[in-house]
Amino acid sequence: MTITINQILDLYRRRGQAQYGGEAVSQLEHALQCATLAEDNGESPELITACLLHDLGHLVHHLGDDPAQRGIDDRHEYRAIPVLETLFPEAVTTPIRLHVAAKRYLCAIDEGYWAALSPASKLSLELQGGIFSKTMADTFIDQLNAPQAVRLRRWDDQAKVKNLKTPDLDHFQPILEAACQVPVA
Repeated sequence: MTITINQILDLYRRRGQAQYGGEAVSQLEHALQCATLAEDNGESPELITACLLHDLGHLVHHLGDDPAQRGIDDRHEYRAIPVLETLFPEAVTTPIRLHVAAKRYLCAIDEGYWAALSPASKLSLELQGGIFSKTMADTFIDQLNAPQAVRLRRWDDQAKVKNLKTPDLDHFQPILEAACQVPVA
């Protein structure tokens, strides 16, 4: 399936008002906060795009609201990749694909990380396979774009602030276009 940047942004406009799991923000607020954190840290258009789109998989599944509460791992980190890889390079899609594994990695290497996770993130972590072993953590971080996935993950965890002011979706459109691997019409 081929999709355009405008169609992705329209999907966020249509479905982004849904609650972001058990958090105090909507899917759209979470995406905008995460992308803003990356932009404020001077990241590349590719990583800012990954931050904006990292949870797109939540918007395209048909598992209902908050499947984690029902014991279901929605595997959102994989759901949007087949569509996104038609538009964006691996520098965008790999951090998205790895952002769940990055949470498992951070729990393994940072003693305080698990304790700082929100209750919703702790629940989803268990459904997603739990904390990595040392061997799994070492294997993870050696992958291409894994360090970028870890940075995305840290901003993902911070992007849950109720009523935080951020730029809107239109602000990020040129950044998505700069990260795009196909000509934008």
